[in-house]
Amino acid sequence: MVAGEASGDLLAAQLLAGMKPRWPDWRAAGIGGPAMQAQGFDAWWSSDKLAVRGYVEVLRHYHEIVGIRRQLRDRLLEAPPKVFVGVDAPDFNLALEGNLRARGVKTIHLVAPAVWAWRPERMAVIRRNVDHLLCIFPFEPALFHAQGVPATYIGHPLAPLIPMEPDRAAARQSLSLADDAPVVALLPGSRRTEIDHLLPRFLQAAKQMLLQRPSLQFVLPAVPAWLDRVMQRVEAAGLADRVRVTRGGSYAALAACDTTLIASGTATLEAALFKRPMVIAYHMNWLSWKLHQRKRLQPWVGLPNILAGEFLVPELLQEAATPEALANATLAWLSEDHANRERVQQLQARFTSMHHDLTRDTAELATHAIAQVLG
Repeated sequence: MVAGEASGDLLAAQLLAGMKPRWPDWRAAGIGGPAMQAQGFDAWWSSDKLAVRGYVEVLRHYHEIVGIRRQLRDRLLEAPPKVFVGVDAPDFNLALEGNLRARGVKTIHLVAPAVWAWRPERMAVIRRNVDHLLCIFPFEPALFHAQGVPATYIGHPLAPLIPMEPDRAAARQSLSLADDAPVVALLPGSRRTEIDHLLPRFLQAAKQMLLQRPSLQFVLPAVPAWLDRVMQRVEAAGLADRVRVTRGGSYAALAACDTTLIASGTATLEAALFKRPMVIAYHMNWLSWKLHQRKRLQPWVGLPNILAGEFLVPELLQEAATPEALANATLAWLSEDHANRERVQQLQARFTSMHHDLTRDTAELATHAIAQVLG
């Protein structure tokens, strides 16, 4: 197995746990993180090695990443596994899957690449390199079947992990946050490049919000690997006494908050499953952004908006992601007027419907699909 970042590590760990009842003696190895290792996975490399986003950023790490893939390929071809499961990370995994499939190894890809959103040329690569695709969104299998790619909808692995009605009061108590003042969760991403690009903007936005709403409380869950970096940024911004930085704990932050300022990515879907209003933001190297825009097929980047097919929540990207714009859009969700209260209730109803649609026994469905591939 190969999982390329924190979200992939969690998805793969859930799959590994679901496989144990069917194959109690399985052995799994490759690239993974702490959640997979807790399930008995043998991580030859850490998933952090692949947690790079953006064309320019990938180029900086290109030789190291290609070297890891070459070493992994050679090791797997020398002692072929029964099946290879690539978890997301399509730029890394699809090529590796092609090498393995050509030598008779069954290949499964978990999390269908979003060819419906951008880079449609990947469809031919998927058809050539993947024996079976495990899809986490309900509209995907029909799309891939039409292109000759076997695919199964397994539900979204995160949906069953998040309660349909999160306990905001308990989450605030666990974070030592007051119950009588609004809470904004700041989630600038899990990669170093995301933190470097987004965290300064989020902190400046927090300063502007405090000028208008001095009673606001902020919580910022930091990925443990970057905790010191995040703390330094918060202190440099003069917000050490206003922003509660936690070691991990994004779910507690989302449960506790009234709204969140959040980086585009899997976390936006988690925020939707917690039924929280949000402002989605993203900023990257300007050349990576230009190249990304050329391959984009949809007007939305946030998963809640993509699933809804409309702008349920605002997206402020690249030049639009100014601290002032981020602050104003976030404060808009905290307005106490009747129109905004209705707006929030309607949004929560849409998110609840989305939660039901995505909830399946993911581990069991994925295990069954793998068993069918293995015959």
